[in-house]
Amino acid sequence: MRWGLVPSWAPDPSIGNRMINARCETLTEKPSFKQLLGTHRCLIPADGFYEWRREGKGKIPMRIVMKDRQHLTFAGLWDVWRGDPEADELYTFTIITTNANALLRPIHNRMPVIIERLAATHWLDPAVSHPGTLSILLQPLPSELMAAYEVSRLVNDPRNDSAACIAPASWQSPGPLFD
Repeated sequence: MRWGLVPSWAPDPSIGNRMINARCETLTEKPSFKQLLGTHRCLIPADGFYEWRREGKGKIPMRIVMKDRQHLTFAGLWDVWRGDPEADELYTFTIITTNANALLRPIHNRMPVIIERLAATHWLDPAVSHPGTLSILLQPLPSELMAAYEVSRLVNDPRNDSAACIAPASWQSPGPLFD
């Protein structure tokens, strides 16, 4: 699947560039999401994520992980776009966001909805479809379960794909991976 939701009804796939996130507060209102909420829920595994903390005129990249270093799972929605009859079907997804918890609030005002292991079964169960029930699952994960640390500005360039991108900023990289 490709990150950046392209609704099945979209005239072309470029809309996906603007739909990488979906606010949990408006899932039942936005045409792009309300039809998907009942039957197209998914989980996105990750070992962490990045947010940028404002500091003066700059931004400091921060990596957010589970304190126990276990993987985390984001709540998401998916769809299939079939707009081009000469191309393959395009499977895409978006990550649902919620208000930041106490750990994230100084870094960013939003965070991905992280679904705990026991709630994951309910999130994926098509029988669980009432918006009120689903909204209970879309709460910020408690801060006590998470940790955040500064990382290298290497993460600002998507061409950089190495362990240096997840190492604490105090670790000295041998230099940029790409010029």
